[in-house]
Amino acid sequence: MRYLVTALVLAAMPAAAEEVVTHDFEGSYEDATFALENAIIGQGLVVDHVSDVGDMLARTREDVGSDVVLYDGAVVMQFCSASLSRKMMEADPLNIAHCPYGIFVIDRDGAVQIGYRTFPEGEMQEVQAFLETIVQEALE
Repeated sequence: MRYLVTALVLAAMPAAAEEVVTHDFEGSYEDATFALENAIIGQGLVVDHVSDVGDMLARTREDVGSDVVLYDGAVVMQFCSASLSRKMMEADPLNIAHCPYGIFVIDRDGAVQIGYRTFPEGEMQEVQAFLETIVQEALE
């Protein structure tokens, strides 16, 4: 019976097939982070938080028993759009789960990429298109 209940619960859960969109950046990691920040600001937004994931992973690598260097640099810039977020949450208040929006820059062995997580079908596709607009501006 326990296995049947587990199977039913798992079947009812939405698929967690979260995907990531990445674009190669022709230039340095520093140039990419600068370009992304300018693209976000250029949309009239404020970067609320810069999460230096690369630094945290490098700093804690030995503490967790690893010797793997994942990135030469990695940040996630988080921000929100009052008008777009309101529109998304008026469509479905649970869209709050997708805020704030984030775009990352990573450098792995000199290969610099800018990217973001995809969003579910429906109204959140407007946010995904907006993130793509920002990334495209940063790539120019």
